Amino acid sequence: MVRGYRTDLAMECLDQKNGELKGVRMNTRTIGGVTHTRIRIEDERAADRLGRRKGEYITVECRDLPNCDARTRELLARMVAMSVRGMLPPEGEVLVVGLGNRNVTADALGTRVVERMLVTRHLQQTIAEELRGKLRGVSAIAPGVLGLTGIETAELCRGLVRHVKPAAVVAIDALAAYESQRICTTVQITDTGIQPGSGVGNHRLGLTEETLGVKVIAVGVPMVVYASTIARDAMTELIRRYGIIKQEESEQLAGQMTEGLMGDMVVTPREIDELVLNIAGLLSDGINQALQPSIDTDTLHSYLHI
Repeated sequence: MVRGYRTDLAMECLDQKNGELKGVRMNTRTIGGVTHTRIRIEDERAADRLGRRKGEYITVECRDLPNCDARTRELLARMVAMSVRGMLPPEGEVLVVGLGNRNVTADALGTRVVERMLVTRHLQQTIAEELRGKLRGVSAIAPGVLGLTGIETAELCRGLVRHVKPAAVVAIDALAAYESQRICTTVQITDTGIQPGSGVGNHRLGLTEETLGVKVIAVGVPMVVYASTIARDAMTELIRRYGIIKQEESEQLAGQMTEGLMGDMVVTPREIDELVLNIAGLLSDGINQALQPSIDTDTLHSYLHI
């Protein structure tokens, strides 16, 4: 049965094409229970077929991420750090933008990460002697959503970029997936920017190099999945196991299930508040390491609240 889907993950789009598509390069490796996948979309035809922008997409996966041990968590943070650092310009300030609505738990990931960032732009003349010349200038903001501000997030960021003049923007946001097992277990890092709300059908002006005038690196983790997808997967499994109805009838029924309320409903785990804080801590560790490679992790943590 063909499954309709909406997702923010390039990997899931490629899965629907059976992992083979001209113009796309993919490399996967596993280290210590963590899977690292690099996808490179090289031409516009492949980008159109996948519904993704041309560029690089790195996915870091750990099926037990919310409950992993300290060693695995440290490995995950290092992988996030290396992925982000590899996309950053070698020099220049960086603006970190936490997207989402802090009043909606499943959409608060970006704001929670920003709260844990080591911001240094204001410290360049006052930092300790041992750190002088080592700290990259970092500023951060969580601008809120259009419904709270009345201003498009991209418009706010464009004004900030003109004033702060960063070399790059790092945008963090909660994503949508079509596989429930990817919720809070998968991190996607891409150099193509981000389209806030696209995964849940709420399209906004994108944060991209074209709209902001500087390189935009997007970091996200799936926090929601469509209810219709879960229902369709369950139905697919029943059909596969028991052959309850014919193939053509199953496709017709699947189409009916994605209409109306079921088609727009998204679901999230009941412990999402704890999961968001957990993932926010992991992402902030990784991004702080990426932005400040000259400083060891323990020193970074000691300066987080100066």
